[in-house]
Amino acid sequence: MTAPRAGDDGRLPYTVRIPYGGDYNPEQWPQEIQVEDHRLFTLAGIDTLTVGVFSWSLTQTAESDYDFTILDRVLDRAAAEGRQVCLGTGTAALPPWLAKKYPEVNRTDFEGRRHRYGQRHNFCPSSTAYRRLSTALAGRLAERYAAHPALLAWHINNEYGGACYCERCADAFRDWLRARHGTLDALNDAWWTAFWSHRFTDWDEIEPPSALTEHWRGSDHTAFQGITLDYMRFMTDALLGCFTAEKEAIRAHDPDTPVTTNLMGAYRPLDYHRWAPHLDFASWDNYPPLDAPPTRPALGHDLMRGLKGGAPFWLMEQTPSTTACRDVNPLRRPGELRLATWQAIAHGADAALYFQMRAARGASEKYHGAVIGHAGRDDTRVFREVAALGEELRALGPRTLGARTHARTALLFDWDSWWALEISDGPSRLVRYTDVVHAYYQAAREAGADVDVVPVTADLARYDVVIAPVLHLVGADLAARLEEVAGRGGTVLATFLTARSDVHDRAFLTDVPGPLAPLLGIRVDEWDARPENAENPVRFTAVTARARLVFEIVRLCGAEAVARYETDFYAGTPAVTRNRHGAGQAWYVATALDQPGVDHVVRSVLARHDLIGPHAGHRSVETATRVTPDGARLLFLLNHGAQPARLTAHAAGTDLLTGERHDQGAALVLDPRGVAVLRLQ
Repeated sequence: MTAPRAGDDGRLPYTVRIPYGGDYNPEQWPQEIQVEDHRLFTLAGIDTLTVGVFSWSLTQTAESDYDFTILDRVLDRAAAEGRQVCLGTGTAALPPWLAKKYPEVNRTDFEGRRHRYGQRHNFCPSSTAYRRLSTALAGRLAERYAAHPALLAWHINNEYGGACYCERCADAFRDWLRARHGTLDALNDAWWTAFWSHRFTDWDEIEPPSALTEHWRGSDHTAFQGITLDYMRFMTDALLGCFTAEKEAIRAHDPDTPVTTNLMGAYRPLDYHRWAPHLDFASWDNYPPLDAPPTRPALGHDLMRGLKGGAPFWLMEQTPSTTACRDVNPLRRPGELRLATWQAIAHGADAALYFQMRAARGASEKYHGAVIGHAGRDDTRVFREVAALGEELRALGPRTLGARTHARTALLFDWDSWWALEISDGPSRLVRYTDVVHAYYQAAREAGADVDVVPVTADLARYDVVIAPVLHLVGADLAARLEEVAGRGGTVLATFLTARSDVHDRAFLTDVPGPLAPLLGIRVDEWDARPENAENPVRFTAVTARARLVFEIVRLCGAEAVARYETDFYAGTPAVTRNRHGAGQAWYVATALDQPGVDHVVRSVLARHDLIGPHAGHRSVETATRVTPDGARLLFLLNHGAQPARLTAHAAGTDLLTGERHDQGAALVLDPRGVAVLRLQ
């Protein structure tokens, strides 16, 4: 059953409270353990199970043989226990019989090796056999379970990713190029193939960029950025085609139940903005390094929320305790699971799910954290924390469901720029896209600003501040839309290596920063790149920051200098500039500032629009605001520190978790890793 919420740019599953549970693999266990699992689920407040994600070899034992006995039993038991199911199509891992019968389904890797059967995420997206059999399975599942009382949502495949370089993908790539470029003349111009005698005269001459063709020293070193950039776009679309094919098969039997797949946040191989229109709702798996700053997972949450125009998303997976895929896998400390879950909800999650419900006995994830460990106990620290959180979410009920973030600050996130920056020869391979993006995001969030992380195509009309870090590629109308932001009184903040090339990764035949030069009021003639340990002080009026990696040499063309380099032959030239444009401003940061330097710039920009939050002085305290469908403002306060945080309530409100009322101006203390959710008056 679904009931789209008013204003949602998507179709969220209809629920009366935050779904709580996660990935469950009952096919790995005998019946008596499954019975015990449901007893434990009840104790933990688990109401939602993701099942069938890796069950293809059980549900289809041969090409013409389907057996749904196990899934029937799983869904029927869930319904009998009053639980709902997010049902996987199971198509992320091939069954052995399929790979043996149709070897074409196995991928060819970047080095040109055709793989044999093994692992998961092991299918070629251009394989006709894979497409035919995966969509047939999805259709069979939908035909059988569309009306099942336990069905809440469809979960297609799992964590799409990787790439294939086989002949089928080469043919599909050529077809994709014909559709994108139209003619070989247009393609040759886009890729600048007059360089190194690469002009193509027949589509069949084009090969996928790989270690056997255009690349050396790995996937980031390419002789032709244009072809590599297009192959990354193609592979995004090829895998998306697998998703949409399964979704269409489901829709033939089930026109209503929402459909999703679990994404992975800032995951470089796939441009999720190209996927967003095809998802009924966004969902993602949050596995940050446990020593990462809290703004890293927050950035992922806001990126996922931005996929569907600000609609709530689902937290599809997180570990209740520890991961198993890294060389070293730290354990969540007491209270960290609760804090991480409330952080997701604060940023727009309308579900909180785990991987995994019961720890696998064997294979590569047997040491991955689970709600229920190998001994099946209900008195472990992890189980008790999961159960306490389940009770808290149950008591909360529907009071956060459908709530949205009304941010006045936007951060532009662009996969094309990410790819182009990191496959570029020069000026520095030490610049990593997400590190720069995170630095500016972190500065805005720690200043107390809510931030929408949006694509370059987003409507910018409602934002006072637009931040564009390392936006390497600029196309079409973006420059004009950014000028509109500043023209009406807003502020645009751009950084080094922005607006260097067009959408084909061809340099603009004009002064840097290309189409943004009139807005920014500067000209960049030269740029210096230095080793990681080389620094250049950058002097503001009151503070000095450190700069590294890239140092653009700026000439003022109407802008004013806000900060200047202090050493090298370009000492005294501008490192940070500000330009008046219409009623607003456009800032440019010409170098990779350290975090205090980024903080100083971002706070200067936010202060102009009164966007510095009242708790910005407490660096360990994260704030986020959501507005419910009935107009209530929810203020989330999260203490990421190891010490109590002593705050002052800036507005009267009632804590939805404790029922305690806090008057404006009253003291408010957050315990270490503590959380408050204030419904403001």
